[in-house]
Amino acid sequence: MAKMSAMPKSEFSTPVACAYTGCFTIALVVYHAVAGGAYSSILTMSVLVQCLATCFLVLQVLTTGSTAGVSARALMLDGLAIAFRLSCTVWLDGYLPVDASGDYLFQMIDGVSLMMILWLLHHILVVNHRTYQADADAWNIGPMILTSLVLASFLHADMNSRPLFDTFWMTGLNLSVVAVMPQLWLIMQTGGKSEALVSHYVAAMAISRILSGLFMWEARNHITCNEWIYAGFSHGIVAILAAHLLQMCVLGDFAYYYCRSIMKNGLGAAVDMNSSVDLV
Repeated sequence: MAKMSAMPKSEFSTPVACAYTGCFTIALVVYHAVAGGAYSSILTMSVLVQCLATCFLVLQVLTTGSTAGVSARALMLDGLAIAFRLSCTVWLDGYLPVDASGDYLFQMIDGVSLMMILWLLHHILVVNHRTYQADADAWNIGPMILTSLVLASFLHADMNSRPLFDTFWMTGLNLSVVAVMPQLWLIMQTGGKSEALVSHYVAAMAISRILSGLFMWEARNHITCNEWIYAGFSHGIVAILAAHLLQMCVLGDFAYYYCRSIMKNGLGAAVDMNSSVDLV
């Protein structure tokens, strides 16, 4: 089984800090210069942080020269989630911020994320396939994709007023919820230790979902659906908020170990989800 190249944690701290600082700076520029301080821009921030998450994996591959510790199956789910979302947002306005950041910037950020995911998959499966931990990355994502699509077909909202594309958007949301599970599975299958940049990837994905969830909560009274369960029950927003809550539950255990590692060992430390003693 391929192992990650050992590098001092100090060598990871600087690029991680720069990535966070760069993302925060871009977010401030978007909020003030593009969105004009509109609260709806928080949804654009969510895709920006997801893009940051993917950047961490790119840094992981570039700095180590290895794809060990990175789940190709998780990236496939991430890529599908973004593709389903883009199938709506590039030409429909139903699930976009109402400020100017939803006109082009939102879609551009998603496009950059998708291109980075494709680059990562190429390196994992082709360029550096010898370091890919294929035996450990064995989570069957087929049922997850099918279940996400079936649930979306019944529980989608109707903000696009096009059932097919409303279903696609909801499918993308459902896939984004479960996308991190193959990565967590790979971590546990390879000893429960997550390298620093992979840990930041998982954490950034969680932050992205939190930001998206905050937007959806604020917009809950404006998200409509075809109320087929019973009149007066808007199952669309319930399903959307439940999906965000589910991901927080999935990541709860990892978040504890991640926060503990950051507070005691800094940004460049690995996260050990098995030991009660922090890594040094």
